[in-house]
Amino acid sequence: MTQQLSGACVIAQSGGPTAVINASAYGVIRTALDSPQITAVYGAEYGILGVLNEALFDLSQEDAAELEMLLYTPSSELGSCRYKLADPARDQKDYHRILEVLQKYNIRYFFLNGGNDSMDTCHKVSNFLDEAGYECRVIGIPKTIDNDLCGTDHAPGYGSAAKYIATTTAEVQKDAYVYDVGTVVILEIMGRDAGWLTGAAALASLSGAPPDLIYLPEVPFEMERFLAEVTAIYQQKGKCLVAVSEGIKYADGQYVSEGKASASDGFGHAMLGGLAYNLAEEVREACGAKVRGIELSLLQRCSAHLAAKTDVDEAFSAGVFAVQQALAGATGKMVSLQRDENTESYRCRMVLEDLALAANLVKKVPPEWICQEGNFVTPEFYDYVLPLIQGENPRPVQDGLPRFAKLKKIRVNLSQT
Repeated sequence: MTQQLSGACVIAQSGGPTAVINASAYGVIRTALDSPQITAVYGAEYGILGVLNEALFDLSQEDAAELEMLLYTPSSELGSCRYKLADPARDQKDYHRILEVLQKYNIRYFFLNGGNDSMDTCHKVSNFLDEAGYECRVIGIPKTIDNDLCGTDHAPGYGSAAKYIATTTAEVQKDAYVYDVGTVVILEIMGRDAGWLTGAAALASLSGAPPDLIYLPEVPFEMERFLAEVTAIYQQKGKCLVAVSEGIKYADGQYVSEGKASASDGFGHAMLGGLAYNLAEEVREACGAKVRGIELSLLQRCSAHLAAKTDVDEAFSAGVFAVQQALAGATGKMVSLQRDENTESYRCRMVLEDLALAANLVKKVPPEWICQEGNFVTPEFYDYVLPLIQGENPRPVQDGLPRFAKLKKIRVNLSQT
């Protein structure tokens, strides 16, 4: 039997925000507050930087009702960051600082909610603490709208973002097709290395307003072929709606976008953008149509008004499961969502996977889920995504507007404890 470990816990949020990352945080916070083994519940301000800077919130001083509002509040309420820890074999300064803070506050449970790079951070911290002989159970909780996290069937955050993309694509299609004047619209959707989010645009067909073409990063991009395909549809229909992933690349690996690797997000990833406008110019010159480029940009990340109830529930459950497993003795693991393929109706269960399975790796759309022409997705993609976008999250409204959590965010002061 695993020996009970008594001490404080800390929850940190990292990477890009989503519509449901706060639901995972609430799952951690509520379960930790209700657990006798956990003596204090802290929130790190701005992710791992909150630990490094000793900027911690005492979440036990929050009103229970306001904490529950995290289920309906988008973005990362505790604050996020894109800070990459150095290779511990070369530089251990940050790791010794993390250990110092954990010891000072007797933090024995460490939860980090994030994507690929966040799981790398978790993995490094867990290994260092093991080597240092400090018992602290480290669990990663997945999140990403890109759905490119390995080691899990899907990541909380993706379902709600996919629902937003499908809905927005359908609405844009209805707008673009309203006039008698010929129009081409190019919709740029997030996804640097994987096309899960852009592929969700295909679901707009279920609303009767589909895109005509979809281009994912998994398929090498050919400009001449792209222009020929758009022109053919435009000449046939007088309209054309195209969904493109921001991360589409030529066969040599160069991004079609003007994004440069020198402009990065802190992890060396290119900051992309402007693709829709560049492609619009190419199409305008090729076929002389009226062309509009639309970059959804940040709008697709925190669309809580379209959050899928399935996504919210799974995000919350992932936070609960993380605490339960840590209390049971697990460490160095990531919560993984596993789909039950043996049932007709959708079912998902939580398990633990090694952090190494997710750290810095990218899960791509399977080739067989992309049509042979490389410009749309197959029915198998629909079957995968549809269960994840189900249900409406009953969001609180005040004065006709969404009501979000209003946390006091009281700083931890050890002299008062």
